[in-house]
Amino acid sequence: MNWRKWLDGFALAGKGILLATKEKRFWCGFIPAFLFFGFLMNLLSGGFSKFELMSALGFPNSLKIIIDSFTAIFGINQPFLDWIPIFAISTLQGILIGLIVLLWNKKKNQNSANLEKAGIIAGLIALGAGCPTCGTTLLTPLIGTIFSTGGLAVTGAISTIITWLAIIIAILSLKRLGEETYVTIINEKYLAKKGIKEQSEKNI
Repeated sequence: MNWRKWLDGFALAGKGILLATKEKRFWCGFIPAFLFFGFLMNLLSGGFSKFELMSALGFPNSLKIIIDSFTAIFGINQPFLDWIPIFAISTLQGILIGLIVLLWNKKKNQNSANLEKAGIIAGLIALGAGCPTCGTTLLTPLIGTIFSTGGLAVTGAISTIITWLAIIIAILSLKRLGEETYVTIINEKYLAKKGIKEQSEKNI
């Protein structure tokens, strides 16, 4: 493997993500995804126990659990070591979805042929990355159900491995999508500049 070329790809992806943050479409995808996955992971962080507690406590107290799960996204009343992995995965997942929304929109605006290509790219990203957050969120309570109370240490260890594996998968996915976003935005700027130049030449 050419490590220098691989690292250059990450640098290019980083530039693509920075360019994307200047676009409103990116934030339309990022913010809802970040909040949704952060909330879901915090709600299911203890397996299905919160749902059982909510059914026992009734509506007023259940609402407090929901609010606490939402505010936990930002580290409120959360131990740092518990909060940081969930925050990291939610952020990465939000960026992934934000880039897909932005890329899809830009390809759609360029022409119908690129629209099909954008759909293929989005599909490949979804298949290649899966949904790191979904996997972590769904597997953790399942592991908690399989293991008995005496196996909580094992459950915690496996859950931690799944969480960090999800982060690695999301970062690798960002590399691919970030590179594509960079190329798309730069190409769009080039075409716009070329169009302005050609228009000014016609007016002369």
